[in-house]
Amino acid sequence: MHLVVDKAQLSPNVTRLVIEAPRIAAIRRPGQFVIVHRGPGAERIPLTIADADSLRGTITLVIQAVGKSTEDLVALKVGEAIADVAGPLGRATELITSGHAVCVGGGVGTAVVHPIALGLRDAGVKVTSIIGGRSREWVIFEEELGRAGEVITCTDDGSYGRHGFVTDALKDVIEAGGVDAVYAVGPVPMMRAVAELTRPYGVPTFVSLNAIMLDGTGMCGGCRVHVGGKTQYACVDGPEFDAHAVDFRELADRLGTYREFETRALEVARMRASGRAASNEAPLHAPAGSCLIPALAEAAEKQEAAAAAGETNA
Repeated sequence: MHLVVDKAQLSPNVTRLVIEAPRIAAIRRPGQFVIVHRGPGAERIPLTIADADSLRGTITLVIQAVGKSTEDLVALKVGEAIADVAGPLGRATELITSGHAVCVGGGVGTAVVHPIALGLRDAGVKVTSIIGGRSREWVIFEEELGRAGEVITCTDDGSYGRHGFVTDALKDVIEAGGVDAVYAVGPVPMMRAVAELTRPYGVPTFVSLNAIMLDGTGMCGGCRVHVGGKTQYACVDGPEFDAHAVDFRELADRLGTYREFETRALEVARMRASGRAASNEAPLHAPAGSCLIPALAEAAEKQEAAAAAGETNA
């Protein structure tokens, strides 16, 4: 059992949980994730380790509540526990060891890019972080990223920081010169926009495809993507990849593949959760792999919620 020792609301639908996981805290590296299983009957959810404290034996998880599984997780109170946390999993981020790196975060991806920024700082790299949100209340992890270096905050409505998108700020930083690498984490549309922006400048750019992971072991195939024409799996071959080699069109198409079934699955899950499960629930005549629909639903809804909330900021 992994005790929840701290909890904080970061934005209207993003919660930070600090949990006890001493063995994971001792060996995790930037970019790696864990699989969280709240308890009997719950789904297994891959979540990036946003921070860790090896002395306290804790790891930090930042969760965007968009579906039943994530809503159940963020409902946990301090003193309650998560049944199982497996990890660290995935390949650690390949960090440059000198020069200047820019870390770009959108939505809950801002928390995911945080350990990368700290890892770069510890390697002696100059770090500039660019983060964005629709308005002030959607901006997260600004103070934490400040420990790594300069932070440029962007909001769609100009209520806080710079008025505009993270890509606008990134372009200015790149054109000022001296940028050796860009690390971007956020909704797929944002990462694609960052990749297209940096491509003509020839700046090495890396994106995290953690948002499309499902079972986290490579068995389900849900996070399959083509990178440089080669089939890769985000959970075992990543989650970080060369942004200029990722087939973002395929990635976007996959997120919409099961849209009809996802919608129905979410409706049924919410009815059951509220005790209103109807006897005339229509069966889900889904294609092969339909057992993945609840998880796919949450992944796709997370992307849509981020875009609708302006958290993509791109």
